[in-house]
Amino acid sequence: MNENISPKVQNQLAMLQQIQQQLQMVASQKSQFEMVVRESNKAIEELKDVADDAEVFMTVGSVIVQKDRDYVAKSLNERVETLEVRIKSLEKQEKVFQSKYEDLSAQIKAALEKQSPGAAI
Repeated sequence: MNENISPKVQNQLAMLQQIQQQLQMVASQKSQFEMVVRESNKAIEELKDVADDAEVFMTVGSVIVQKDRDYVAKSLNERVETLEVRIKSLEKQEKVFQSKYEDLSAQIKAALEKQSPGAAI
């Protein structure tokens, strides 16, 4: 079958695979960031129930340090804001890759149908 496919279509198939991999990578990163946002929001909600003078600890690298409750809440809020911006950026990338994927798929399908009618992907 591979010998019957033109070099142009073979190149398009390779590009399609690359786009698919990039799309999967973007979706994976977005999913990870969304999980961190959910965890951070849960921590923010928990901090609201904690007394102002309660001991609060946060991780800084591989160290756990005691910090002021308001500092921890502010830090978590900033983290959420930053990640939400990154998620929006990834969503835009995801749309671009999805559009490229759909366009290239249609081109490949049309080329394959043109080469041998009835042998579409």
